[in-house]
Amino acid sequence: MRSAVPKVFGIVAAVALGAAGITLIPDADAATASFAKGPAPSNASIEATRGPFAITQTSVSRTAVSGFGGGDIYAPTDTSAGTFGAVVIAPGFTARKSSMAWLAPRIASQGFVVFNIDTLTTSDQPASRGRQLLAAADFLTGRSSVRTRVDASRVAVIGHSMGGGGTLEAALSRPSLQAAIPLTPWNLTKSFSRVTVPTLVVGAESDTIAPVRSHSEPFFASLPAAPGKAYLELNSASHFAPNTPNTTIAKFSISWLKLFVDDDTRYQQFVCPGPGAGTAVQEYRNTCANFTP
Repeated sequence: MRSAVPKVFGIVAAVALGAAGITLIPDADAATASFAKGPAPSNASIEATRGPFAITQTSVSRTAVSGFGGGDIYAPTDTSAGTFGAVVIAPGFTARKSSMAWLAPRIASQGFVVFNIDTLTTSDQPASRGRQLLAAADFLTGRSSVRTRVDASRVAVIGHSMGGGGTLEAALSRPSLQAAIPLTPWNLTKSFSRVTVPTLVVGAESDTIAPVRSHSEPFFASLPAAPGKAYLELNSASHFAPNTPNTTIAKFSISWLKLFVDDDTRYQQFVCPGPGAGTAVQEYRNTCANFTP
């Protein structure tokens, strides 16, 4: 979380208890300045199709919820690591949750509870998809079967295409979100200058549906430099690159979530300074000097 107050309070309390000769065994999350989960990362670990956490999958029927179309929850089975940050993923126009089903378990296995949702209809526009992402987040943290394993103060959103546009809308509506990742996003609104959520925009060089010059690049340019933003353009990729397993998308999404949802600075090395142009990446920009995990 971006506020330093709880961390300072924890340090003062620890000093006072030590002076009084009292020893406590604190909660794993409260004891640290971050919510780091899992071993130290490497390129190999964040590029792997599965991370260090075994996960379970639970389906949520659309008839059991309101405000969105149900979905699948992927959660680590480990109950000894404290609570986990939450991530909600939305599909794009005409698409269903199956289009993002490869990414959800991949992120969950790195130490997150991930909700891959369906929207109310496949034609829902970005503003509606933004509201649905937030409705799903509220269900996940407040009513789902895994709610006790989720830290409701650490939530992120991801979306593809109109779902990516919805991700920006959700970040605008709810500043308490810890991270946003729009993937080849589409939205008629171009300026998101009031967004204060750390945002990684992923565009695709050969996208003809949401061309980067009229979508991803203006979105990125409009975002404030702090608490952090980055722009990753996939080399020679199409609008539908996020719909099939993509190591580059997964690697930088995981790193962004770890850095800003878990406050795990071990992952900053992957996004700052970030990748140079190459086979997978056409361009990468960031505001690393302004990052405040």
